[in-house]
Amino acid sequence: MNKIILKPGKDKSMFRYHPWIFSGAIAKGEGDLQEGNVVRVYNTEDKYIATGHCQIGSIAVRILTFEDETIDLDFWRNRIANAYKVRQSIEVINEGTNNVYRLIHGEGDNLPGLIVDYYAGVAVVQFHSVGMYLEREMIAKALVDVMGGQITAIYDKSETTLPYKSAIEPKNGYLYGSADSFIALENGLKFNVDWLEGQKTGFFIDQRDNRSLLEKYAKDKSVLNMFCYTGGFSFYAMRGGAKLVHSVDVSARAIELAHKNVELNFPSDSRHEAFAEEAFKFLENSHDKYDLIVLDPPAFAKHQNVLNNAIQGYKKLNRKGIEVVKSGGIIFTFSCSQVMTKELFRKTVFTAAANTGRKVRILHQMTQPADHPTNIYHPEGEYLKGLVLYVE
Repeated sequence: MNKIILKPGKDKSMFRYHPWIFSGAIAKGEGDLQEGNVVRVYNTEDKYIATGHCQIGSIAVRILTFEDETIDLDFWRNRIANAYKVRQSIEVINEGTNNVYRLIHGEGDNLPGLIVDYYAGVAVVQFHSVGMYLEREMIAKALVDVMGGQITAIYDKSETTLPYKSAIEPKNGYLYGSADSFIALENGLKFNVDWLEGQKTGFFIDQRDNRSLLEKYAKDKSVLNMFCYTGGFSFYAMRGGAKLVHSVDVSARAIELAHKNVELNFPSDSRHEAFAEEAFKFLENSHDKYDLIVLDPPAFAKHQNVLNNAIQGYKKLNRKGIEVVKSGGIIFTFSCSQVMTKELFRKTVFTAAANTGRKVRILHQMTQPADHPTNIYHPEGEYLKGLVLYVE
């Protein structure tokens, strides 16, 4: 049996159901404690506390269960079925208008290290821990068992998501079935999914609700969508009645995808243009051109040790956005950095606004949608933060 024993008093967070055990909390270990192996956790009185996956680094164990149970095929089936039930209850699944959603959201679904996005029959999986990666065949089988005929393919896209210290060198590929790139539906709008070459699992599903909110503000406005990737905010703005939409991304490949997605929904619509250009350079030449600006950059900070640099990056970006937007304009601004708390993000945007001297009001505070749930015992899971600002 693989076993670790915690130091005195270090079991307190376990009784609060936090899903991580840090290396400094461990007194000693027994058995084969290689990264990825299943381990049982005990306190100093030899009382069972939890079972999880071993990991190298400051997070030494990712907890799978606080019940004394076996991690087998039935375990995976039960957890996946529970996650699917949640998605059914929030009515995110509607084949007529929405066939895209997040099925498994790591700690939010009590499966730390596992992400599964569903795209109209294709489950795109990302493993963020070695333990989950080693269970990939069983997880794939459980997905098919639970979802039945709804799953036509399972694609593993974990080449860039496993911890860099791990000795594993994963290769992206199909765990079950196969599929070509295809068109999916989100709130009745079409988009191409590129899970082979695209970022993340192929699309940023977590902005679905925020895109819908932007649609309500877009009528008769000139809209700038910075860091547009595949153009999600752009075609929502067009459906909302925007008079002009400009999509900007430094990646030529992203601009190509944005063009395709806009064409799917609004063929030959002259309201839309896209530019492969660096963000700050484009913003420098955007004074008083736009009524609504979207600032949705990639994560500026993935680790605590680069947080200060990230704060400066968000501050610079938001200051420039607030400076250039038209009077009476709207800004949708976001951070997807987990280490950037919502309080710190709001403070950073406040500082940026103060440096411009313009009057700014917060109209909405945004987060990730319900199919990206946050485990109440793991507040770190609330990674997406956003503000809608009104700028006089």
